[in-house]
Amino acid sequence: MRRIWVVLAALVLVGGCQQSSDAPEPGPSQPKNNKVQGVPTSAGTHKLKLEVGTPGHREYLLHVPPNLKSPAPLVLAMHGGASTMGAFEKLTGFNKVADKEGFVVAYPDGFMLSWNAGGCCGPAKVGKVDDVGFLTKLIDKLTTSGIADPKQVYATGFSNGGGMAYSLACAGPGKIKAIGVVEAALIIDCKPDRPLSVMIFHGTADRSVPYDGGSQRDFNDKRPFPPVSKAVSYWLKQDDLPALKDDGPCRMSKGSVAVRLCTIKGGTHEWPDGAAAQLWEFFKEL
Repeated sequence: MRRIWVVLAALVLVGGCQQSSDAPEPGPSQPKNNKVQGVPTSAGTHKLKLEVGTPGHREYLLHVPPNLKSPAPLVLAMHGGASTMGAFEKLTGFNKVADKEGFVVAYPDGFMLSWNAGGCCGPAKVGKVDDVGFLTKLIDKLTTSGIADPKQVYATGFSNGGGMAYSLACAGPGKIKAIGVVEAALIIDCKPDRPLSVMIFHGTADRSVPYDGGSQRDFNDKRPFPPVSKAVSYWLKQDDLPALKDDGPCRMSKGSVAVRLCTIKGGTHEWPDGAAAQLWEFFKEL
């Protein structure tokens, strides 16, 4: 993966920008849209563009469940490094859960297959891309349109996308109620403006972001990742919660907010089966 980052980082210098537009780009299998303030409300997945105040635009997929009841809960789902919004939509299984439970899912696309999550990663970090700003504008777009409930906004992500969920919770303007982090480490200075709930999935055999710390943060940063225990300890202290206790296959501490750790014995650097459903169960019970 580091070789991919080296190539992509070099491309930052030559990457071009597309013309800006807020208009959706429906694919051949996508539905014709009913819209509210430019946001589709018809069931299905819609490919959209968002102006962010810089040259070019950013893109995202928006999955709307059947029989939408607005405003609905919103889950932002951020792909891992060297991946895309479309690949992550297929990987996670969130659409099936959303259709059953009635929430909206937004799959934002990173910059050149990466997110600037503070200490990582790749072209987005090298280019100093304002991904917190992009995601904040995306939340505002979906909540002000009335499709999403501003009191029920959740963020989750895998690997580099999980780091982006941390960054949005730590540096964002307090719009997130809870985050779900899969195979990522807390490597930034975190100063959230309020307590929030956190669910963490991590495999003990992850060699890219090791459970007990190690490996290398980025192609140009040889510092090791901190262990998962660092993130857990931080959030317990931040949220003023006692130590974790067994909670089914996971461990959890809960007060007005909650911290839940799901350690996957033998799990590698991959999205766990059933994680989307488990994350939603955690989010909706808060």
